[in-house]
Amino acid sequence: MKVKLSASSLNGSLTAPPSKSMTHRAFILGALAKGTSVIRHPLKSDDTDATLQAIKDLGVVYEITGEAVKIHGGTLRAPESPIDCRESGTTLRLMTAVCALVDGEVTLSGGSSLRKRPIGPLLDALHQAGIKSTSNNGYPPVTVHGIGGVKGGTVEIPGNISSQYISALLLLAPLAESPLTVKVTTPLESKPYVAMTMDAMKAYGVTASTSNEMTTTDVPPSPYTAAYMRVEGDWSSAAYPLAAGALAGNVRVENLNNQSSQADKAITDILTRMNADITINENSVESRRSSLKPLNLDLSDCPDLYPIVSALCTQAKGESTLTGLARLRIKESDRIQSMEEGLRAMGADITQDGNTVKIKGTRLHGAKINPYQDHRIAMSFAVLSMIADGETVITDAECVSKSYPEFWSHMEQLGANIRRSKDE
Repeated sequence: MKVKLSASSLNGSLTAPPSKSMTHRAFILGALAKGTSVIRHPLKSDDTDATLQAIKDLGVVYEITGEAVKIHGGTLRAPESPIDCRESGTTLRLMTAVCALVDGEVTLSGGSSLRKRPIGPLLDALHQAGIKSTSNNGYPPVTVHGIGGVKGGTVEIPGNISSQYISALLLLAPLAESPLTVKVTTPLESKPYVAMTMDAMKAYGVTASTSNEMTTTDVPPSPYTAAYMRVEGDWSSAAYPLAAGALAGNVRVENLNNQSSQADKAITDILTRMNADITINENSVESRRSSLKPLNLDLSDCPDLYPIVSALCTQAKGESTLTGLARLRIKESDRIQSMEEGLRAMGADITQDGNTVKIKGTRLHGAKINPYQDHRIAMSFAVLSMIADGETVITDAECVSKSYPEFWSHMEQLGANIRRSKDE
């Protein structure tokens, strides 16, 4: 699908979709817990559907009833064919660890982009816990030679490639034969995502103890218990309409937990630092058209915000400097390169030096944008099109279904000028 967008004045409210990150974790923990777990208001998206299918492939029975998913967990078996993780890095990494609990071999693969995302450090850590595997030189497809469980002890893993490696080990840890300690050998980036994992584990009856910087986390053997949980709203998705409000109108986003451990809750702090006119309520945030100030910001703990933050920086009066971006090279696309290409096409003044990006505020014009099948790239340029001169065309616009399937309809609901058509 192709969308054509032009300058718009936005006004209205919408409900943030459920958290993608927490939905993944809730589904997987429901599969590991004995009994029936009920997950209310999970996100239905390409990525979360991949995780739901993955647990089904491992023999877990679930049923969808209205706005809830009931998962009958506690028993896993090796599937007859490879698990297709589609383009979901979270599914691949978390489920790779889960497959260590299967008695037999399990192969996990996915789409062309996913097969370019590294998984070697996680496989090395699983090897320390007694689990052997094979892979394509540290990339998918990967085959886990499950032995029905893992031993305890200490496993070491770097923390500056993907926090999902640490989350994967923590999800597995309570089911080890003896206490498992996860030791992070480099500074841990995206710490809030690991905190979210521990929050989800606690909902299923397991508490992990960790150091202040999460360099060492200890998890005692303890079975998960079935849970009844409601998935909170997604701050990652909410960042786009909130940014759109700050640029082009007055937008209110509901269904947001201001006590959440989600990394991308940082969008409110970022907007505040940029002098955006925002109001934070108990369960919602409002943003209004504002004159923005430039940023000097390290995004190590919330790298997924880089695309929309860099978009906002093009409209700040002055030069912004964004750092902590190294892991953006191995996302759905090289997000540093993808954003630079599109922003330059729209007339932005942007330079990169390694993993640091500098952006000077300037007036933008419409352009044809290739999001490289990356949902966050497509949504960020959609927001920018609201204030650009002329028309912006975004190809492969359906890629937003990876995390925010209602994005285009939500933007139309707010008053965005959007025309949809088939890609030529």
